[in-house]
Amino acid sequence: MSLDTHSYARNLAAAVLVATGLLTAVARAEPGEKYVKTRAGDKPQPIVAVDNVCAWPNLTVLADGTVAATIFNQPSHGSVPGDVECWASGDGGRTWQKRGTPAPHEPDTNRMNVAAGRTADGDLIVIASGWSNRYPANRPGSPFRAGVLEPWVCRSGDGGRTWAIDKAAFPAKGPEGGPVIPFGDVVQAADGTLRTAVYTCGSPRNDRVYVYRSPDDGKTWSRPVPLDDDHARNETALIHLGGGNWLAAARTFGHDETGRSAYLDLYASADDAGSWQHRMPLTASMQHPGHLLQLEDGRILLSYGNRTSDRGVDVRLSDDEGKTFGPPLRVVDFQGDGGYPSSVQLPDGQVLTAYYASAIEGHRRYHMGVIVWQPPPAGR
Repeated sequence: MSLDTHSYARNLAAAVLVATGLLTAVARAEPGEKYVKTRAGDKPQPIVAVDNVCAWPNLTVLADGTVAATIFNQPSHGSVPGDVECWASGDGGRTWQKRGTPAPHEPDTNRMNVAAGRTADGDLIVIASGWSNRYPANRPGSPFRAGVLEPWVCRSGDGGRTWAIDKAAFPAKGPEGGPVIPFGDVVQAADGTLRTAVYTCGSPRNDRVYVYRSPDDGKTWSRPVPLDDDHARNETALIHLGGGNWLAAARTFGHDETGRSAYLDLYASADDAGSWQHRMPLTASMQHPGHLLQLEDGRILLSYGNRTSDRGVDVRLSDDEGKTFGPPLRVVDFQGDGGYPSSVQLPDGQVLTAYYASAIEGHRRYHMGVIVWQPPPAGR
């Protein structure tokens, strides 16, 4: 497909989103514009940051400006034993070095599902669960899907090099009794406590999302608040906008009244994550999961995987705290399995977006990739 055909298709898709209420555009992309740009105005080139890993990266900026990435360290979609590793970049994402292993796996298990962030005292915190391969002798099943592992709270005070693991700090079961799976960022609230989102692995397509609170800087977690009592949701990204205001982008299941399935839904809280209200759909079908970041100029950046036939990582910007979002721009194309982006803003104002892919042009193997790009000016 030519670039002109791609552009027509994407502009048509944006028009459909506006017509259906999925997208209220506050700005239009320039004719023919598809990709984000570098500071020099060029299409950014992907960097293979960590090769031969499935990754599902989560980025955290440390106090000294280093960017830490927590990843799954095997080139498999979770069907082999593996660990959560911590890699770091001190040059804005251009080169990466392994620092440590927050959650090493036990025999016949993997550690692969994470939430991560910084505590109030500056420690790097990772909440990690995973899957067991310990089937009863008479009941075999899919590899490493025998059961969900209890989450561990892993903490590092030296930038991810060494880790203390507390295997009992986070509840293993959600309010309705299902095992919990962490996802997204660990975020500090207005009252100084920490928040993180988990989903419970219930019956098929009946997952539920809860936002947990830690009053002691990540040492214990309690007081789960449901995101949505009535609808199945799972992998959910949180962002604190200041004061009592929060947003959450949740992955959905099933079909809505327009026929969309597996898209992102936006929720909001005005009482410091004490309760949540549905706001609007964010993406079309097969565009998930997402990540939310507030840029230094106040705009909200949504990053998400586009798993349609036009596969890649896309971003959209909001200049009104998530009430409306502009049209999508492409960060990187991938083939096959990929997505799960995480974005941070660098000191020079550029954005670093990490993702995973089983293949991109010129690299046909699982890896964590990164893109460094310049946000378009506000008002575009």
